[in-house]
Amino acid sequence: MAAIRKRRLPRRPRDNYFLVFVALVSFAMLVMLAPSMLRAQQSDRGEQISGKLMCMCGCGQTLKECNHIDCPLRAGMFKQVEADVARGESDDLILQDFVQQYGEAVLSSPPAKGFNLVVWVFPAVALALGFCIAILVVRNWRRRPPMANAAIVATLGSASQSADAEQFERARRQADRDTDE
Repeated sequence: MAAIRKRRLPRRPRDNYFLVFVALVSFAMLVMLAPSMLRAQQSDRGEQISGKLMCMCGCGQTLKECNHIDCPLRAGMFKQVEADVARGESDDLILQDFVQQYGEAVLSSPPAKGFNLVVWVFPAVALALGFCIAILVVRNWRRRPPMANAAIVATLGSASQSADAEQFERARRQADRDTDE
């Protein structure tokens, strides 16, 4: 038997029109959605930057989290961040603008330079130092022989008991003398 081969039919021109139509619709959707996606991306970047800035109204919260009703500074500061993001400025440049305008207090985390470096390094150093001290104390406790501790307690206990008994006896004799007179 001879193998039956399936013949391919040539493409019809209608099929090409359908592919062109799908490509055009996809391109139109992309063009229509691109600005909104870009705005959302810029808004997310603005939110991220506002999380690195403190609201200067005195609430002690970041600009992103300031929840004061009618906060006099939040809206203006946030609009400035959004405008800088829309202009395409880098995050560092935006933060530097705010530092020049409000001082380093506007940053939610201090920069790791100068005296502020202590804020970043001190917790780790203090933790390591405390851990080392704890290890040394435990080692010292474990090296001490247990019988020596008991002997010291027994010696101190008998000495203090004899001192207390002697003091009690002197006080009793004094009381007897005072009452006999």
